[in-house]
Amino acid sequence: MLALFVRTTLRPGAVKPRRLPGPVPHTQERPLVHQAGLPKLPVPPLKQTCENYLATLEPIVSEEELGHTRELVEEFLKGGVGERLQKGLERRARKTHNWLSEWWMQSAYLDCRMPVAVYTSPGVVLPRMHFQDRQGQMRFAAKLIAGVLEFKKLIDSDTLPVEYLSKKPLCMDQYYQILSSCRIPGPKRDTVLKQAIGKTPPTHITVVHNFQFFVLDVYNSDGTPLTVDQLYMQLEKIWNTSLQTNKEPVGILTSQHRNTWGKAYNNLIKDKTNKESVRAIQKSIFTVCLDAPMPRVSDELYMSRVAAQMLHGGGARWNSGNRWFDKTLQFIVGEDGTCGLVYEHAPSEGPPIVFLIDYVVKYMQKTEIVRSPMVPLSMPQKLRFNITPEVKRDIEKAKQNMNIMVHDLDVNVLMFTDYGKNVPKQHNLSPDAFIQMAFQLAYFRMYSVCCATYESASLRMFQYGRTDAIRVTTKESLKFVQSMQDPSKQNAERLALLQKATQRHKENAYNAIHGQAIDRHLLGLRLQAIEDLTSMPEIFMDTSFAVAHHYNLLTSQVGSKTDCVMCFGPMVPDGYGVCYNPMDEHINIAVTAFNSCEETNAAKYAQTVNDALVDMRALLEDTATAQQ
Repeated sequence: MLALFVRTTLRPGAVKPRRLPGPVPHTQERPLVHQAGLPKLPVPPLKQTCENYLATLEPIVSEEELGHTRELVEEFLKGGVGERLQKGLERRARKTHNWLSEWWMQSAYLDCRMPVAVYTSPGVVLPRMHFQDRQGQMRFAAKLIAGVLEFKKLIDSDTLPVEYLSKKPLCMDQYYQILSSCRIPGPKRDTVLKQAIGKTPPTHITVVHNFQFFVLDVYNSDGTPLTVDQLYMQLEKIWNTSLQTNKEPVGILTSQHRNTWGKAYNNLIKDKTNKESVRAIQKSIFTVCLDAPMPRVSDELYMSRVAAQMLHGGGARWNSGNRWFDKTLQFIVGEDGTCGLVYEHAPSEGPPIVFLIDYVVKYMQKTEIVRSPMVPLSMPQKLRFNITPEVKRDIEKAKQNMNIMVHDLDVNVLMFTDYGKNVPKQHNLSPDAFIQMAFQLAYFRMYSVCCATYESASLRMFQYGRTDAIRVTTKESLKFVQSMQDPSKQNAERLALLQKATQRHKENAYNAIHGQAIDRHLLGLRLQAIEDLTSMPEIFMDTSFAVAHHYNLLTSQVGSKTDCVMCFGPMVPDGYGVCYNPMDEHINIAVTAFNSCEETNAAKYAQTVNDALVDMRALLEDTATAQQ
C-alpha cells in the first residue's frame, strides 16, 4: 500500500497489448496503450537475496541463531538446491506476464482463512461531515454515488490518467479490478468474481440499510447515470422501505472465518431466492452502507471510534450486519456524519483506492448545477432472503464471533499536529524514512528490542505488479534508536546515525519498488519447492526464518490528498498495524493491536510514537542551532 508520489498524465488507450504465453493473472485484455510496454517483474539474483536476508536478520536474532542460519544459507547456495529453484523461477518468469502476482493473490489472500474483516480488509475514514440527520446522509450518499460513477466513466472509456513514478509509467491493472468484483468463499480456498468479458456490464449498485439489501439501478434506459437528485429520491425510497427492524443481518455471515463462511455460504445459496439475492450483491458495481448512528464519544476519541466502525461496523448491535465484507468496495455513510469505506484487499492495493477517494471527494466539492426534470423511477428492488433454522444458527454464531472480534481490536488514531512532511524535508531527509524511524524508536522505547517490521512497497513499475516488503529494521536503525536511549551520546552523533538510518531506508525502498527486495523472492523459492514436490529446504524451516516473518510492526504509508485515515488490523497476535498519511503540516496515524495480548497497547504505542516524533524534531533543531 506504499503510495509514493506519482504524477499523472492523461493517455486514452487504443492499442491492444500483445499476448504473452501463460496465464494472464486475474485480468482481461484491455486497450491500455502503455500496459504492453511495461517491463516484466525480474527474479532477483539468488546470491544477492541470500546476503540481504542475512543482513535483515542481524538486528532481530541472536548471534547464535544468526550463525546457524549462515550455515543453512551457505548450504542452500552451494548445495545446488537454491540454484535449481532459482532456475525454476526464471523459467516461470519467461512463461508468464508476472511470475509472482498469481501466487501472491493466492497465498496472501485467497488461501488465507482468517476473517477478511479486521484481518485483511483495510478501512478508510474520511473527514467528518456536518450532517446530523437522514436527509444529510442521503444527500451525501447520492453525491458520493454520482462521484464514483463519474470515476467509472474514466475506466469504461480507458481515459484513466496513467500514473508515473520517477518518470516511469505504472501498471494500471488494479483500477480495472475494483468495480463490479467480489470475493467468493470456498471451503478451503476463495475465488474472486469479476465481470466476464463480453457480458453486459452491471448497471446496479447495492445499498444496505437496517441490515436489508437493495438493488439500485444507477443508469437511465438511455445509458446516462442518474443525477444526484434522482439518486437522492431512490435512497429515500430505500430508507422508508427498510424501517422495520426485525430483519436478520444476513451480511454478518461474511465476517466469519473463511472456512466457516464457506460452509454457511453453500448452505445459504441452496435456496434459489437466496442465491439470486447473493448474486445481485456480488455482481453490483459497489455497495453503499447507510449506517445507523453510533454511540457518541468525545472529540478526542472520535477518529478512533470511526476507524473501528470502518473496519468492523462496531458489533452485531450496531452496524456489523450492515455490510457484505466480501464486496471489493463498500462506501459507508452514517446518519451521524461519519463516512469512509472498507475494501476487500484481494483485487487491489491501497493506492488505486486512495486515487479513487481523492477523485470522488474533489467531485463532491463541486457545486451542483444540473437540476433534472423528475422522471418517475421504479422502486429499487429489495433483495429477499429465506432464513431457514440452519441459516439462523449460522447468523447467531457470526454475531457472537463478530462481537468477540470487536472487543479484541484496540484502535487508536493519532492526529499528530506538531508538524508534517515539511520538517524532514527542510532537513533533507526522506519523510517516509523519518516517520519509519519514529516507529522504530517508539517500539524500542517500549520493548528494549527491535522487531521485524514490514512496510509495503508498490511493484506497479512492472506488468501486473502488486507489492513487496521494505524491511525497515536495519543495523543502521538499531544504532540510531540505541543512541536515542543512551545518555552518553551527543546529539551530533545521534543526528549522524539518523541520517545513515534514513539513507539506508531510502535505498531499501528504492530496491523494493525496482523488484530487488527479498520477501517475494523467498516466497517464490518456497512455492517453487512445493510445486516441484521436493523436500522443503532447511533455510525455510529455520527459527530465524519464522522470526523474520513475524511482523510485530506491519506498516504502510498511504499518501492521499484528502485528509483521510487508513487503518488495518495487526498481522500477528502480539503485533501492531500502523498506517499513516503524511500531510504537509500534520501526520494522520492509525494504530491497531489486540486486547487479548497483554504486551501490546495501541494507545500507549501511539503516544510513544507521538513522543518519538517530538524528540526527533528537537534533535534536528538542536543540532541545527549548535551548528550555527
